[in-house]
Amino acid sequence: AAAAAEAEALAEVAAGSSADAGVAEAEEAMETVKVSATSKLAERDQREHLNLVFIGHVDAGKSTFCGQILYRTGQVDARTIEKYEKEAKEKNRESWFLAFIMDTNEEERAKGKTVEVGRAHFESATKRYTILDAPGHKNYVPNMIAGACQADVGVLVISARKGEFETGFDRGGQTREHAMLAKTLGVRILVVAINKMDDPTVAFSQERFDECCEKLSPFLKTCGYNIKKDVIFLPLSALTATNVLEKATDKLPWYEGPTFIEVLDTLPAMERNKDSPLRLPILSKYKDMGTTIEGKVEQGTVKPGDKLWVMPNRVPVEVLNVWLDQDEVSYLVGGENARIKLKDISDEDIQPGYVLSPRAALACPTVRRFEVQLAVVELLEHKSIFSAGYTAILHVHAIAEECVILKITGEVDKKTGKKMKRKPMFVKQGAVITCIIETEQVVCLEQFDICPQLGRFTLRDEGKTIGIGKILDLAPDKDPAYETPAE
Repeated sequence: AAAAAEAEALAEVAAGSSADAGVAEAEEAMETVKVSATSKLAERDQREHLNLVFIGHVDAGKSTFCGQILYRTGQVDARTIEKYEKEAKEKNRESWFLAFIMDTNEEERAKGKTVEVGRAHFESATKRYTILDAPGHKNYVPNMIAGACQADVGVLVISARKGEFETGFDRGGQTREHAMLAKTLGVRILVVAINKMDDPTVAFSQERFDECCEKLSPFLKTCGYNIKKDVIFLPLSALTATNVLEKATDKLPWYEGPTFIEVLDTLPAMERNKDSPLRLPILSKYKDMGTTIEGKVEQGTVKPGDKLWVMPNRVPVEVLNVWLDQDEVSYLVGGENARIKLKDISDEDIQPGYVLSPRAALACPTVRRFEVQLAVVELLEHKSIFSAGYTAILHVHAIAEECVILKITGEVDKKTGKKMKRKPMFVKQGAVITCIIETEQVVCLEQFDICPQLGRFTLRDEGKTIGIGKILDLAPDKDPAYETPAE
């Protein structure tokens, strides 16, 4: 099958150009896709790597939780902690010293709110982890989307404190929106950390823990999570480190489940598609003796010497160096966070949402018009009808692009998941439809069944998530704007 695919890729390219040049380009593209079996690879950590995104309502305790994990796993020394404790005291924010480990700038420390997506690393005996601490405040949801689109596991932090749980979960609270976005953005496993169990209004009560779980379960089900398979609930206190790394039978005698770290360490290995054509959505770029990009390898493999394209503009580049976290390595595979130095491109030719992929027939498709399945989750009060002509912002991997609904092509029966016969002119919130979307600029996408991370999207309007969905077809009605990479 691999040989047939190679032959097909070569034939596709050769047909579109002069035979010699086409074949040479195609061979180069195929060479890039293969991980050379003979090349001597540098010593690499063989433990599985996972990206964790911490999400939830503002003040649920996400940054404190992240800080506690880093402190307890030895990533922060005692002197640094003392410095943060002193700083927090001076700002009358004594209980926030752990959060300062994750908060990256003065604005965040002063307000006690996370604005950017904080990053940090820790490890256990069996796995390596990168923490993405996403902001909880609704003004910063686009930042949260940028964090979650890189994540493998979502940690939904819930405050058990009386009143706080209800605020985060009610309409307008971020708990709902974050959980929904996490699923759309590809977070497959959700660990629900019921935090602040040490609070006097909770006092490690099993009843309060059960109440929070019971209220959350039906909602998480509507987001598409299988409660038995994909969701793990656990009680903890980030501030006192209860049930984070070590069991706390004295405080939680009724809880017999695993600690937070045990949950992570026992998760099944993620499917990485390392033999598929490379797809690396670019999140950021900077100049450093040349052009360096950052992103996550969604599938495939990348190594120095690879000759690739930056899509959608087909800018030819060569990979000079690759880094995994801080270490320069000989290759990167799906699921890993990449830092890559490129040759033959200036940083002006790169935007967030561009995709690094093989050249020619294996390049990432680029489109302006495509058909999707869309769940209309919540409409604005003054725009309560969803129909052709509706405009919104489309978020896919690292892209945020203006778009318009061209037409509704069908409605999906929510019970059976099958398309119904009628084609409605408009729908209200709660409907699941198929429709054709057109973006203002050309974007790099994949069909959901080919590469889920490039085929899931969110629609937002006036700062609110109005729809979540997946891409079904990149060439509806043989759209003239659709280019197959080989054309």
